Amino acid sequence: MEHKKGKTVLVTGASRGIGRSIALRFAKAGYQTAICARGEQALLRIKQEIEAAGVPCLAVAADVGKAGGCREIFAAVEKTFGHADILINNAGVSHIGLLQDMTEAQWDEIMSINLSSVFYCCRLAIPPMVAAKHGKILNISSVWGNTGASCEVAYSASKGAVNSLTKALAKELAPSGIQVNALACGAIDTEMNRFLSPEDRASLIEEIPADRLGTPDEAAEMAFQIISSPAYLTGQVITLDGGWQ
Repeated sequence: MEHKKGKTVLVTGASRGIGRSIALRFAKAGYQTAICARGEQALLRIKQEIEAAGVPCLAVAADVGKAGGCREIFAAVEKTFGHADILINNAGVSHIGLLQDMTEAQWDEIMSINLSSVFYCCRLAIPPMVAAKHGKILNISSVWGNTGASCEVAYSASKGAVNSLTKALAKELAPSGIQVNALACGAIDTEMNRFLSPEDRASLIEEIPADRLGTPDEAAEMAFQIISSPAYLTGQVITLDGGWQ
């Protein structure tokens, strides 16, 4: 396969769900692919899939919720590919429950993985992008970051912050030719939603005008289209939810 002019994409949280589909979609297009997640075995399976397509792949098992984990990832990317031309901040966790019952540790985990990871990774990705006067950052968000969800207060807060970070950072980096956007996903059929009972799943689908859950591949295709969009598209939170919210 002819590689995408040596362009490199870094996808966080790439071992499953939307992140996995995004990594495979960019690899299919010929991008050198760097992937990271906390689970090493699942990550190595994705690496094998990508390399089987004839595309170079770097897999790093690290926790993006910690600054040190992000430094480890970017050091490996620099050594292997030079730098990331595209950063896709996808890593995320959810928590269902009443806010009053949430522990400090649960709050801290949500915020570190869903929000702080975006800060840590952007901070490391930006300098070479600025030097190149080119780069693209896409943050995977949620409709709950737009509207909020009962019993998912911390998750909603983290994704709302990601949306605001996206808009502000886009203004900061636009003079340097760097696009920053977010993709706010609705109900996507991933492991994150597998906890739903058949009855709850059916009730959820009834609320969605498209009458189904979205697929990880649809989210990945939307992510790819945003990255492929004209340079004038920046600072936007684009919603993919089947008309739900």
